[in-house]
Amino acid sequence: MNENLVLEARNKAGNYFREGYNCAESLFKTFMEYVDPDMESDVLKIATGFGGGLGHAGCMCGALAGSAMILSLLRGRKDIQESREPAYELANDFHKVFEEKFGTTCCRALNPFEFDTREHLRNCLKITGTTAMLLMRFMQEKGLLDDEGQVL
Repeated sequence: MNENLVLEARNKAGNYFREGYNCAESLFKTFMEYVDPDMESDVLKIATGFGGGLGHAGCMCGALAGSAMILSLLRGRKDIQESREPAYELANDFHKVFEEKFGTTCCRALNPFEFDTREHLRNCLKITGTTAMLLMRFMQEKGLLDDEGQVL
């Protein structure tokens, strides 16, 4: 386990959040750099609506949703002939890791402050950075990334 890589992921995600990306975008953008650095930047748009627990609905945390998107990039399917189970298993396993750490996966429960207030943004920054750390550890433990952050 490369803890420097874990901290690097936390810092990248936190910096993207500080720049103005939402939680889902920050996770997705951070890990896109590891998973597929040549991916078109327009792909980031897919994560935008997941911020604020699905467009400020306060449901599933956007950082968790962004993490599931990254895991799906690695083990998702391209057509119905392929199994969806590898992606489902990874998403479910990471969901458990996230819930164990935070006690819930619901945005409004994780961050009870009014959206976009100083308190809300500060708390979301912590959640986003911590989720990036959790995801990097998870991906290394599952053999998805090596100690240099390269896809296996």
